[in-house]
Amino acid sequence: MKKTLLLACVAALSMLGSCNKEAQENLTKSGLDPKNFEAVVGEDSTALYVLTNKNGMEVCVTNFGARIVSIMTPDINGKLQDVVLGFDSINQYINIPTDFGATIGRYANRINKGQITVDGNLIQLPTNNYGHCLHGGPKGWQNRVFKANQTSESTIILTLQSPDGDMNFPGNVNVSVKYELTDDNAIDIQYEGTTDKNTVLNMTNHSYFNLNGDPNIPITNDTLFINAETFTPVDSTFMTTGAIVSVKETPLDFTTPTEIGARINEDNVQLSNGHGYDHNWVLRESNDITTVAAKVISPVTGIVLEVLTDQPGIQVYTGNFLDGTVTGKKGITYQQRTAVCLETQVYPDSPNKCLVSDQWPSPFLKPGETYKHHTIFRFSVNK
Repeated sequence: MKKTLLLACVAALSMLGSCNKEAQENLTKSGLDPKNFEAVVGEDSTALYVLTNKNGMEVCVTNFGARIVSIMTPDINGKLQDVVLGFDSINQYINIPTDFGATIGRYANRINKGQITVDGNLIQLPTNNYGHCLHGGPKGWQNRVFKANQTSESTIILTLQSPDGDMNFPGNVNVSVKYELTDDNAIDIQYEGTTDKNTVLNMTNHSYFNLNGDPNIPITNDTLFINAETFTPVDSTFMTTGAIVSVKETPLDFTTPTEIGARINEDNVQLSNGHGYDHNWVLRESNDITTVAAKVISPVTGIVLEVLTDQPGIQVYTGNFLDGTVTGKKGITYQQRTAVCLETQVYPDSPNKCLVSDQWPSPFLKPGETYKHHTIFRFSVNK
């Protein structure tokens, strides 16, 4: 009898061990369980998709908001580190309002008072940030389920149909986002969009990067380079004033690589208005995908992130409003300045300001035209 019980216990323990091993094998390199990303939102299903390259790098993407959930890239010792903020499950993305890793649309950044003029008609968009329309309004594309088509181990294409009147934006708009993890350890992102009515379109990716591989460590000691000699100042509501001014002799001068936190607390009206860095820089090499627009280096891991883009501007945001109220992956609480966002874009409020100044790029899209936007996040180590 005792022998039978002993054998039964051994069998049960063996089965439990086998189940634990199987569960571990099903996790991604970043520790995500794909089952936790399976849900139905409205009538659409969500999932987690895993991209890999020949170097063992891994990028996880969910079709909820076409979001980057994790990026595992090697540090200076060859150890893989997860370098973006995010959540462990789809329920957290649905129930906790954040832009972590999201594809933003229809219009990334802010539109003054939520008003645009199209075909001579003034259109009132929803206002959700200091009286302005931010990131497409309260129900922007970061909260929509995209259709996903993973075409290879390294590539996924996500598509969305945005109907005429979506958040009051005109036109039936069809967009696609293509993520490709290349063998030189870069995430190559290509956006396309078409419309059947005159409208505005300005898309971006809103990943929160922490190259330290540990969100407990702030990004203030990271070195930042921005290839821009001018920026668009903002007022106390984060709205661009219409001016384009030099960064020279200001805390916004990153033409020479400088620690993010070196001047972030200086007595400066722009830092006060932005609660730190939350500004659009006017890129020196606009429309040139071969030139580095921005570069961040972690002194902890040696990981380097280079941003290349064909867009005219880049919004750099230093996690000023992270305040410890959100708990992310692995139970880590996200405190202030534990991430930096690098959002390639057309300038904030361009739908209005391009009408009065040719220095501001036009975000208007017409039927028969194709919106195209190309950005690359390229990773390496600082040797």
